[in-house]
Amino acid sequence: MIDVALHQRLGDLTLDVAFEAPAGLTAIFGPSGAGKTSILRAIAGLTSLQSGHVRLDGQELSHLPPQARKIGYVFQDARLFPHMTVEQNLAYGGSHDRDRIIEMLGLGNLLNRRPANLSGGEAQRVAIGRALMRAPQLLLLDEPLASLDAARKAEVMPYLERLRDTAKVPILYVSHDMAEVARLATTLVLVRDGRLVQAGPLETLLSTPALIPELGASVAGAVLPVQVTDFDPADHMTNVQAKAGRLMIPGQIGTVGETLRLRIPARDVILSDVAPTRLSALNSLAVTIQSLTDTHDGYVDVALDAAGDPLLARITRRSARQMDLKPVQGIFAIIKATAVNR
Repeated sequence: MIDVALHQRLGDLTLDVAFEAPAGLTAIFGPSGAGKTSILRAIAGLTSLQSGHVRLDGQELSHLPPQARKIGYVFQDARLFPHMTVEQNLAYGGSHDRDRIIEMLGLGNLLNRRPANLSGGEAQRVAIGRALMRAPQLLLLDEPLASLDAARKAEVMPYLERLRDTAKVPILYVSHDMAEVARLATTLVLVRDGRLVQAGPLETLLSTPALIPELGASVAGAVLPVQVTDFDPADHMTNVQAKAGRLMIPGQIGTVGETLRLRIPARDVILSDVAPTRLSALNSLAVTIQSLTDTHDGYVDVALDAAGDPLLARITRRSARQMDLKPVQGIFAIIKATAVNR
């Protein structure tokens, strides 16, 4: 558990945040200039803490110099030593659990290369490996995919998921890309203008109507845990099982038995008070309305319970009125297969 309370003036920015992050990957999310990187730098000891504390498993770190904090820090650019091979760069970080880290990050075939001969995604994997070789008690990742194109991001993502699931250290991950956050994070910390908006479980915050102004209508939605059941080669679709029922996703995603997380944007959920038939949208879940929030700009955000999983729909005020929607009402959530993202 990392326990942070930061109160300090940094140029034009006043940093005033306090949150706790459990084991797993905690994403610090917000617009540019919100203070995300400043939070990491303060935790790492790269800027002096004027007031507050940084505690890891109850141990106070704020009085320690950066090199004594047992924190691994990975920047946007890999910052590898150009004159060293990958193996030498890794060894510079230390030798903790060397073989497991090399296997986990897929670095075995890169050890004799120099940074100039690595792709952006490979270089970031090496930088993460070097940080892990120090046996850190906390890992800080500052937008590690920001400089990569879509193909390189897709290359690195599975390794970050494996890191989250097996590294056994808390990870703080700064990003302004909700697709990354929704796929990787277990906990979400929302910041704006140097201040904490809210912190909590990712699934809960993304589907909270009151936070849509902070997240943006295009970002708000649900993250559903599902299990892959089978692949239909005839239609090239993957079938998965959520708590509330089966969903279909275009393409071959994951492997049978694997647990995935699916992101379903609120604006792509359609509501029906009767069971849908003969629609092009392939996915339908029986859900219960929890609450309705009028946005005062013509929309209503409908919080839904999908057999215990939160779901969110954004519909027009006219639709909500014509359907006479009410809390505790049973209803069907219709989701286009093309709207579901891993």
